[in-house]
Amino acid sequence: MFALKLARLIERHADELSERLMQKLKTSGRCSELINKVPPDELKRRTREIYENLTKWLMTRTESEIEEGYIGLGARRARQGVPFSHFFWAICATKEQLWEFLQRQGMYEAPVDFWGGMELMHAVAQFFDSALYYATIGYESARKGEAPHVLTAN
Repeated sequence: MFALKLARLIERHADELSERLMQKLKTSGRCSELINKVPPDELKRRTREIYENLTKWLMTRTESEIEEGYIGLGARRARQGVPFSHFFWAICATKEQLWEFLQRQGMYEAPVDFWGGMELMHAVAQFFDSALYYATIGYESARKGEAPHVLTAN
């Protein structure tokens, strides 16, 4: 239950999280090509959507929905000419931004908060691991000139 409250807190601060992430991406040499090759409004919209829809992603979305969305995103970034390492780093920075936000909020002061936070971070880690896996499939497919396809999730 506490994890759901934390996810909703993140959603309420989606604008702040997105702004901070955009600043981090703009100043990081690890994703400079992403910043140069992806239209700023698209990148801003995508970063905000992740934070704004976190509860949906964690609670109601199926693995196949994550698969479909991130295979498509990986293929799009490949077609845009974004080096995979820059794309990968941006996804990692998105997850890191969540962790930093929760630390700033002081969410881990009581043991119950700690365990609820751990529950959320575990779910977030699983989401981002799946997102990276499927984004990689989409990226690789696009680089090979193949149409990205949705796999049967196991």
